[in-house]
Amino acid sequence: MTALLQIRDLTKRFGGLLAIDRLSFEVKEGEILGLIGPNGAGKSTLFNLINGIFAADAGRIVFGGIDITGEPPYRIARSGLARTHQIVQPFIDMTVLENCTVSACFGRENLPVAAARAAARSAAALVGLEDRLGIPAAQLTIAGKKRLELARALSSRPVLLLLDEVLAGLNPTEVEHMISVMRRIRELGITILIIEHLMHAIMSLSERIVVLNSGQKLAEGTPAEVANDPAVIEAYLGDPALAAELHGGG
Repeated sequence: MTALLQIRDLTKRFGGLLAIDRLSFEVKEGEILGLIGPNGAGKSTLFNLINGIFAADAGRIVFGGIDITGEPPYRIARSGLARTHQIVQPFIDMTVLENCTVSACFGRENLPVAAARAAARSAAALVGLEDRLGIPAAQLTIAGKKRLELARALSSRPVLLLLDEVLAGLNPTEVEHMISVMRRIRELGITILIIEHLMHAIMSLSERIVVLNSGQKLAEGTPAEVANDPAVIEAYLGDPALAAELHGGG
């Protein structure tokens, strides 16, 4: 598979903190790549670098063969890269349909309003919000807001989707629904890079996994290779629940 996203020697500092340290890896076109690591490993910082929220101190980000390092978020969104946020950020007073329509208008295809509404309806249906289109975002449950966050990203018609803990805070039934949605998204030809702490979910979803620790790449490989990597096991020993899941015991 062709590399859709290339991270090359990426570095980010916040004062004396080295948050991302010469990080390099690739996301291949059409795959689901998992990104895991202990709290504070640099995962969300990496997403903020990729989509232009933060500026890198060194290194390059290449998307679709084009260097997007230092580009503003709106240009990166127009290039076909969308993301969700760990803390959902809908336009709280706007309806589900309006939230998604805004995203479609400013997404990869720069759609006019009528076409943007159609894209919004399609994305909402994909995540199971087709019967909530007229509901203000403020009235949605946590699970509903998570679905809206995903629908908004999908409405921009992305080529690459960055998912930041879309399963956090969901009950087991909601988790299974979101996993099925993510598989459907991949079937539609959208590449996915996903941060997730639910090990059983990310191990079943991902073809490959990259493990971060202290801003560096600790390991990379198939789920089985990563789960049996001594360095990964050691990194997770401080969190017994995650360690148990990593070993298949959770």
